[in-house]
Amino acid sequence: MNQFQIAVVVGSLRRDSINRKLAHALEKLAPPNLSFKYLDIGDLPPYNQDEEASPAAAVVRLKQEIGSAQGLLFVTPEYNRSVPGVLKNAIDHASRPYGKNAWAGKPAGVIGASVGPIGTALAQQHLRNILAYLDVPTLAQPEAFIHAKEGLFDAAGGIGPESRSFLQAWMNQYAAWVERHAAARAERAAA
Repeated sequence: MNQFQIAVVVGSLRRDSINRKLAHALEKLAPPNLSFKYLDIGDLPPYNQDEEASPAAAVVRLKQEIGSAQGLLFVTPEYNRSVPGVLKNAIDHASRPYGKNAWAGKPAGVIGASVGPIGTALAQQHLRNILAYLDVPTLAQPEAFIHAKEGLFDAAGGIGPESRSFLQAWMNQYAAWVERHAAARAERAAA
């Protein structure tokens, strides 16, 4: 069984972030051939094209960690009906300079939780549009707009019983998505 490292990008810097909790709970549902590396995006400077030739150490680190991953998992809140600025900043840094897009070709899952009843539907749609432009194949189905309400998490920090089967199915589809893309890359490399 092949091992796949997943770069996890949580779109919130808040210590008690619902989405960070969701990412860790999803990790518990993952098959054993997936390992997770949480990317630190809080120390990135604001993106400035003038600094592309001499990027900050945090930007170099981010691009290297993305480069080492076989898959991406974006777990994001919704701020003002879109993605948080800190997430967009990380995406911009790792996609630049032109022609050196670290995200390209990495299969991704997009998910998020919010206290609102539509979850993070609009943020996810905006993120999917950005990722499509950056050549990131993104799992389309099942969509997962998680309403963060009582019972989403169990006492141990896992997914609670009401949402467990749905999120287990989502994680299974995501793992298959990563594996399918890895197999296709291996075939292209062997050809």
